[in-house]
Amino acid sequence: MAPGVLDPVRDGLARMIMTKVAGPDPHAARLFVHESPGERWFAPDRPIRRVHGDASMFVGGLRALLLQSLHPLAMAAVSAHSGYRGDPWGRLQRTSYFLAITTYGAAADAEAAVERVRAVHERVRGTSPDGVKYVASDPHLLKWVHVAEVDSFLAAHQRYGVNPLDALGRDGYVADMARVARALGVVDPPETEAELREALASYRPELRGTAAARETARFMLVHPPVPLFARPAYGVLTAAAVGLLPWWTRWPLHLPYLPLAEATLVRASGTALTSTIRWALTSPTL
Repeated sequence: MAPGVLDPVRDGLARMIMTKVAGPDPHAARLFVHESPGERWFAPDRPIRRVHGDASMFVGGLRALLLQSLHPLAMAAVSAHSGYRGDPWGRLQRTSYFLAITTYGAAADAEAAVERVRAVHERVRGTSPDGVKYVASDPHLLKWVHVAEVDSFLAAHQRYGVNPLDALGRDGYVADMARVARALGVVDPPETEAELREALASYRPELRGTAAARETARFMLVHPPVPLFARPAYGVLTAAAVGLLPWWTRWPLHLPYLPLAEATLVRASGTALTSTIRWALTSPTL
């Protein structure tokens, strides 16, 4: 095939992905994050930059949402306050911006983003369906959301990332994410991969599959706000995300557990799709 023949396909795919993730002008958003002057929280060689710049984040993000939903109070807050059903793409863009600005952006912009999120958390409060009061700024809830996110991004990168991290790099990634977590109000976030595993295990007694969590899983996996032509690719992403979830999460969320298929077909298709996304996102038009 002649050089450049696939360029229009690549550019179109890149625009389609990035307008969903970064908004209507992804080029301007990218310039603001990467080109604004000032010190950064993380040096160019830090593991957080490698992980968050890889296409495996699409799988990791879906896994994180499913895992986070198993905490009843975190799920109650999301269900009552996030508006994920009415504006799922807006929520994705806000989350993507926060990850990008804290990972790559100027320190002043990262700090401003953190302050905005902390202000939102202070306003998110209520009572769960079983009568337990919650506030999103509770350090214990913040730590759960953080731990589930770090575990998911790391698991996805190790399975589908182009350059998986070695043991030192994995510890470095957890430590980098702890920097962001402390800024958000998390107390004593894990600093190593071993501490991450311990923190995740410590929350197990609190986790369960609520009706809201299962409704969220159905919305994400069965009835997503995705055009029909994109459903097959999205289905591969969701299968890859579910395939990375621990076995003990499946029954509470009414998700299948098919170890053989997940180790073969799902892994192969997930690798192919993340490779395609990675190819598209290196388009010079971005």
